[in-house]
Amino acid sequence: MEISLRNQVAVVTGASSGIGSGIAKSLAEAGAVVIVNHSSERSFEEAKAVLKEITEAGGNGITYACDVSKEDQVVKMFQDVVSQFGTVDILVNNAGVQKDAKFTEMTLDQWNTVIGINLTGQFLCAREAIKEFLRRGIDPSRSIACGKIIHISSVHEIIPWAGHANYAASKGAIRMLMQTLAQEYGADKIRVNSICPGAIQTPINKDAWSTSEALSSLLNLIPYNRIGQPKDIGSLAAFLASDLADYITGTSIFVDGGMTTFESFSTGG
Repeated sequence: MEISLRNQVAVVTGASSGIGSGIAKSLAEAGAVVIVNHSSERSFEEAKAVLKEITEAGGNGITYACDVSKEDQVVKMFQDVVSQFGTVDILVNNAGVQKDAKFTEMTLDQWNTVIGINLTGQFLCAREAIKEFLRRGIDPSRSIACGKIIHISSVHEIIPWAGHANYAASKGAIRMLMQTLAQEYGADKIRVNSICPGAIQTPINKDAWSTSEALSSLLNLIPYNRIGQPKDIGSLAAFLASDLADYITGTSIFVDGGMTTFESFSTGG
């Protein structure tokens, strides 16, 4: 059974590294033209390296600098992509950051930065994507759906995380954003889902796996006893974006090696 995204255009935010790069590569492998979004010129070289891997493997795409927390930049990104490629079929809302602090020591700037990128950025990109989906309508040569949005959330949309109140709050809110959009636009054949990664080996959580001691401690939380890889998320994203998943909308899918079974309770808690 082949996952095919041929003739489709995918915007992947925060695609210059980590989970986003894995998603971009998987969508390109399935045939989509991929817009490798990165936040600024500082991340251009990383985005260029991701695009190079895509093109060397026979895929197609471009890099695009855009801070997803800035409305004018998001609007322009979608306008430019539609102008160059005709439309957008798939949005993967992946861009995210952590600014961790004990709650009583968390600054307003730390709170606003995380909420601005992790939540407001997903709102802005989803809004522009849905506008384009509705403008274009269903094109059976592309997909039997009008459009597909995949929000990248986290196991922390349901697991509280002391010292990370801003991050956990943003991910909990993504769940309601996703379900509301799936409800509001289901009749228009727009599918909206979330992927909720657990511990994935990326730069954002390097402290949790970079030493043997840290990795051993982390694996105590994961029944499947391995850390996840960006490809684990990318493979699911490609499936959810394809017509094989046409009856899946409004759901959160956890890709976490069983972390949400609360492994620490396996011996009685």
